[in-house]
Amino acid sequence: MLESDYKTTEINRRDIVMKWVNMEFDYEFKGVLKAKRGTVDIGITEGTIEPYDMVFGALGSCLYSTFLDIAVKKKIVYDGVRMKVSGEKRTEVPTTLKTVDVVVTVVNPEKEKGLDQALKLATEYCSVYQTLSHVAEMTYSLEFEYTDK
Repeated sequence: MLESDYKTTEINRRDIVMKWVNMEFDYEFKGVLKAKRGTVDIGITEGTIEPYDMVFGALGSCLYSTFLDIAVKKKIVYDGVRMKVSGEKRTEVPTTLKTVDVVVTVVNPEKEKGLDQALKLATEYCSVYQTLSHVAEMTYSLEFEYTDK
């Protein structure tokens, strides 16, 4: 692995925000992605992340960030959220995503009312969700879990 000075920069121009990450690979599918706040090992071996893992992770984290913003504005409190993002790729080339399903489990919400609307709005405002929706059939569901604290 080459050691380089990795930098992630944001450029703000009016309403445009450009972001990027840096990646380096060996002459095999083994690499590293370096962003402003962390790194991820990329590959197909134990301890690495594959490309669609990153896509699904980007979707889940963007969707949660948007969901959280809405829940905070609605003053809905909960202990945590778990998400499972899964999908099916097409068999024809290019093998883009055919379907994507997101299951959101909210743990110990103070109230359930309003969280369904928060998730619906999150799917409408999350840029990654909207980007993927142009190639895949997107579905989502909301579940609640109550545990003894």
